[in-house]
Amino acid sequence: MRLTVDGQSILVSDGCSVAVALSLSGLDVCRYSITQQPRAAFCGMGICQECRVTINGQRRLACQTLCQSGMHIERSKNA
Repeated sequence: MRLTVDGQSILVSDGCSVAVALSLSGLDVCRYSITQQPRAAFCGMGICQECRVTINGQRRLACQTLCQSGMHIERSKNA
């Protein structure tokens, strides 16, 4: 299926999480801290909150969200 990560169109397999899609996009980063340090999925179960991204305009956890065709994912520059 095709989705968009920070304006870049990528193809992913059915059933993969947004965290996996971010990794496949070539930059394994979900967000940047206030001090601009890269953050990525850490726990894989939604506890750490490090994988927060914006999906179709709503804040979600990348590790807990399955990809859907046409999804628009944006990494946060500071959150």
